[in-house]
Amino acid sequence: MMHKIKQFFDNHLSPISSDMARDPQHALQLAVAVLLYEVAESDYQQHPEEKAALLEAVKSIFNLGDAESSELLAMAEAEHADSTDYFQFTRLINEHYSADQKVDLVEKLWLIAFSDRELHHYEEHVIRRLAELLYVPHSAFIAAKHKVQQIC
Repeated sequence: MMHKIKQFFDNHLSPISSDMARDPQHALQLAVAVLLYEVAESDYQQHPEEKAALLEAVKSIFNLGDAESSELLAMAEAEHADSTDYFQFTRLINEHYSADQKVDLVEKLWLIAFSDRELHHYEEHVIRRLAELLYVPHSAFIAAKHKVQQIC
């Protein structure tokens, strides 16, 4: 009986899917993809530009092809639907990313937010919250925003 209870918790309440726990690099990729997906979905609108920016961000960060990136994003969407907070993802990123990599990630988050040519206040709120959880200094958060605004 105790074994079945433990198995249930292991299968359903693990921070990131148990399959991911076996491959830390894949778990890290999934964590980053979930955060990128969160920004794309935070304004409750499905813009093709955001979907394209999301795919490009995943491809460029992890040097993946279209099929692999699409598969990772599908997994990120499922993981996003099952998650209740950001901590499980940001903790993993904080353990493995340098400060510069985190700032680069925040830039990618801004790129997704600005990809539809309008910044929704929900998108900005989510990016601000993620930057705080990633321990990105506020000055770097603002610099990343301005850098991306110049591009878009």
